[in-house]
Amino acid sequence: MTATGFGRRRGAGGARLAVQRRWAGGFSPMRRVDPLLLLSVLALCGFGLLLVYSATHVRLESVGRDPMAYVNQQLVSALLGVGVAGAVLSVDYRLFRAWAPLLYLATMLSLGGVLLVGETVRGATRWIDVGPLTLQPAELAKPMLVLMLATLFHERREEALGLRALIEALVIGAIPTVLIVLQPDLGTAIVFVAITCGVLLMARVKVRYLCALVAIGASSLVAVFQLGLLADYQMERLDTFLSGPGSQGLQGSGYNVNQAEIAVGSGQLSGRGLFEGTQTSLSFVPENHTDFIFTVVGEELGFLGAVLLLGLYAVMLWRSLVIAGTARDTLGTLIASGIATVFAVQMFVNVGMSIGLMPATGLPLPLVSYGGTNLIGSMLMVGLLENVAMRRRM
Repeated sequence: MTATGFGRRRGAGGARLAVQRRWAGGFSPMRRVDPLLLLSVLALCGFGLLLVYSATHVRLESVGRDPMAYVNQQLVSALLGVGVAGAVLSVDYRLFRAWAPLLYLATMLSLGGVLLVGETVRGATRWIDVGPLTLQPAELAKPMLVLMLATLFHERREEALGLRALIEALVIGAIPTVLIVLQPDLGTAIVFVAITCGVLLMARVKVRYLCALVAIGASSLVAVFQLGLLADYQMERLDTFLSGPGSQGLQGSGYNVNQAEIAVGSGQLSGRGLFEGTQTSLSFVPENHTDFIFTVVGEELGFLGAVLLLGLYAVMLWRSLVIAGTARDTLGTLIASGIATVFAVQMFVNVGMSIGLMPATGLPLPLVSYGGTNLIGSMLMVGLLENVAMRRRM
């Protein structure tokens, strides 16, 4: 068969006929949703609602507020997240290539807007008021960066991914990273660096350029310390991590980590019992419904509960990598692997800081920690993952 003949058979008429045959045979893209990914995500969201209630209900009751206040807000965010994920599922992810630059630009403008008119809480300017809502643009910038980098390397898939591609990717990743460092939010900045590096690895940029990038990164890190570019409280957190939380005293900069380790350790094998944790109910651990929510698991559900929670993350990450490995094109592979990087890094850092393996960085536990924008952004990324999974054979 000639190339011309093949082209005529597989032209627009042939494509329409193929679609008609699929639908006539009962084909539906929703049948291709990854069930294990979906179940693990829903279980994590349910886990989060339970833990948020445990961490906040006593505190809210003591001031005469509805003990379900935080849970209700989180539930609304979860439902909004499901709606966002559904909207993402309804559009073929390959069509997002055309919108990626515009979406990326919009999120960069929102990050810049935070620095100008954002709300400052405890020395950090990370939130912006949009009508009745308070948004954290950095959470929405994560999937936009993944999408932009995936689009860049998909368009370059036929070229040698050399120095030019590396420089373009670094510029795209550096802009949001710098804007987030200025907030300052080093924990989230780490995630953006991880996204960039993860996509570069999966895109198979030349090894010598990656080695040079590692050397530059290490040199930059040394320069940051030598030039004193970190705030005092950030240096104290790093010193606490390197020296141990006990080195700063029970009320010093190591207080959060000290209390977190006490809470996690007191749970032992099976925990004190759900809603029975003293460190949790008396709020000895600051921010135990957001950054330190893993301490609630450790104290009330013990080692077994922690294993269950981490097992759900393991399933989610496993399915994310399977989707990346079986995607029909480079774009799908890079989107799935970039999102897997986001979830893996955030989970590792958050759990690590609760047990003293990582410095306190203020990074939430995805799908579990209280926070509307974080949950909606996470569900958006889940929607992208399922989108890639649904269209592996379409």
